Amino acid sequence: MQNIITRKGTVVQDPPFVQKLFNDRRFSVIWLVLRVWLGYSWISSSLSKIDNPAWVETGAALKGFWSNIVVIPETGRPAIAFDWYRGFIQMLLDAEAYTWFAKLVAYGELLIGIALILGLFTGIAAFFGGFMNWNFMMAGSASSNPMLFVVALVLIMAWKTAGYIGVDYFLLPALGTPWGGEKETAEPEAAPVLGTD
Repeated sequence: MQNIITRKGTVVQDPPFVQKLFNDRRFSVIWLVLRVWLGYSWISSSLSKIDNPAWVETGAALKGFWSNIVVIPETGRPAIAFDWYRGFIQMLLDAEAYTWFAKLVAYGELLIGIALILGLFTGIAAFFGGFMNWNFMMAGSASSNPMLFVVALVLIMAWKTAGYIGVDYFLLPALGTPWGGEKETAEPEAAPVLGTD
């Protein structure tokens, strides 16, 4: 990978505080608090959906939500600001995707919450949580989604240490990363030199 070098010949680097914040495992306590809070938020949101037949049996709750947000009012602003996203939601409505998509949302929120609390694939769980928040915001539902989205982004950036106090403590060293990378290996000990007398 090529480094970015200034005209004066110095390598452009992250600020030292940012390097420490996202790479130093001493900050994992901060990530633990944010992880558990975010995970709890996802679990509590999912449980209200899982207990509701309109979410997990018929999908009527999601159908109602989608039907309301695709409407363009005569006055005022529509819930969805981007036409391409409104078209996407309308396509899902026309295909009656709410029947299976509502289950995906309800159980997806639960799985994201569990993974975040356990520190299990924390960066991936935070990514999917942030993606769900982004979709809710695109659909015009602000609520707590902007705050949850920002916390998810921070956890994604801190993925190496965010799950250190959690299952990732064991998983990351055992599995590594899909993109490989250089592994730090200990220097081999020098073999003893035998005297020749």
